[in-house]
Amino acid sequence: MGLAVLENQVGILCVICMVLLLPAVCTSHDISTYSSRATYYGSHNSHASPSGACGFGEFGKTVNDGSVTGVSTLYRNGAGCGACYRVKCTSSQYCSERGVDVVVTDHGGGDKTDFILSYEAYARLARRGSEGAKELFSRGVIDIEYQRISCRYPGHNVMFKIHEQSRYPNYLAIAVIYAAGINDITAVQLCQEDCKQWRGMRKFFGAVWDMSNSVPSGPIKVRFQVGGSKWVESENNLPASWNAGDAYDSNIQL
Repeated sequence: MGLAVLENQVGILCVICMVLLLPAVCTSHDISTYSSRATYYGSHNSHASPSGACGFGEFGKTVNDGSVTGVSTLYRNGAGCGACYRVKCTSSQYCSERGVDVVVTDHGGGDKTDFILSYEAYARLARRGSEGAKELFSRGVIDIEYQRISCRYPGHNVMFKIHEQSRYPNYLAIAVIYAAGINDITAVQLCQEDCKQWRGMRKFFGAVWDMSNSVPSGPIKVRFQVGGSKWVESENNLPASWNAGDAYDSNIQL
């Protein structure tokens, strides 16, 4: 009888432990949701500005089918460039449940908004087949909820875009594009092909890193820091004769 009671108590204890631990397991990978406001810029025939504060150039104009955004506090002195967010407006009458996924390409704010969406992205907040888009545009500023999500670029490797201000061979500025995942790029380093010593690039502005003193010659090895700790090295070098405005394939994915 005593043994049966003990086994019963052990069973109850196990159930209690599972109940207590289950929420931690289920929520450990949850993405936090925040409330804010959003507005839009441009018109139906316009696209994001290639001269945005992130320095992505034409990439910032066409990436994600034009569903891009400028952000205010989420810009984080350029560390937020390239981050992806799922944005939903909160009016059940006009807004879709899915919302829209956007890529940060610019900096801006106003009227207590965290997001300034491209015209295309703003329109995609509305329910299809309704007057929702017309209503959202008439309001101009709307209440939203947003989450940081993992960026996805099917068919694309990470690439290094040579900023247009670069001047071969003495001044090199690059931006990392098509960086999938949910981590920020926190540092970029270069090394000559023999790689005796890695040298750090300076954070120039937005997503752009530069080097103006003794740029490595010949094919250049590139590596970048993801999330503040992990270093990832490109499988392909920047060519010895790199060109401003061009983008070079790293042959890796995140």
